[in-house]
Amino acid sequence: MATELVQSNFISRAIDLVIDREHATQLRASVGQEAPAGAWVKQFEVRNGALWGRVEWTPRGAAQVEAKEYRYLSPVFDYDLDNKRIVRMVSAALTNIPNLIMTALNQEAPENTPVKLSAAFLALLGLPDTATEEQAMSAASQLKTTAQAANTEQPNLAQFVPRADYDALFGRATNAEQALASQKKAEHDKEVDAVITSATQAGKITPSTVEYHRAMCHDEAGLARFKDFVTAAPVVAAASDLGNRNPANTGTALNAEEQKVASLLGMSEAEFIKGKA
Repeated sequence: MATELVQSNFISRAIDLVIDREHATQLRASVGQEAPAGAWVKQFEVRNGALWGRVEWTPRGAAQVEAKEYRYLSPVFDYDLDNKRIVRMVSAALTNIPNLIMTALNQEAPENTPVKLSAAFLALLGLPDTATEEQAMSAASQLKTTAQAANTEQPNLAQFVPRADYDALFGRATNAEQALASQKKAEHDKEVDAVITSATQAGKITPSTVEYHRAMCHDEAGLARFKDFVTAAPVVAAASDLGNRNPANTGTALNAEEQKVASLLGMSEAEFIKGKA
């Protein structure tokens, strides 16, 4: 019965139960303020299913009750959440507005209230929803032991390598990739230059569009497309023979002033030009 459980818990705690004023033990003592006792419950007895207490009053507490400054008691208790059964008396308070319906104030953690473990927590431990606190503690302890053992094991070198070795190999691989990429780019740029020069000389592209076509050839696919274009493109800039002409075969005309001088001298333009030479 609840009364016998309360009595048993009182005996096992082996301390008197305080009776304060207006729950000062919970409201004032918890913030460092004074919460003097008005009385002490020295003993509990179960009489015909009811719980009786033997109270020892302090002088001030006795005077306040005798003067009817306080007329009622308000208990503070712990109870079982599952069956709503009171399991322990925590304290009691002198008050003039008792409330025995609402849950009593409580400062200490219930000693006999079962712990409710969340289903998510139990699932992490690989336990069913019905697992007890003891089972959860055992599973957690086993996980801790397993983790500690794993931390002390020597790694398998067939599967793991020291970090320093890994970093060194990674650095070498990165450097090799960068060197290969630089070499490939240099070779690509060289081929692009050769193809564009050839296309320019063949008159397939004009000098003004060289940079445009070079940008098109920034990768292998672009270079391949440019080669196909050059193969199919007509000649748009035929080569001139200016470089092969002899400057000696070209004539030199007289300006207006020279023409006037030649006329005054009675010379033809050819004679004047010859005389200049």
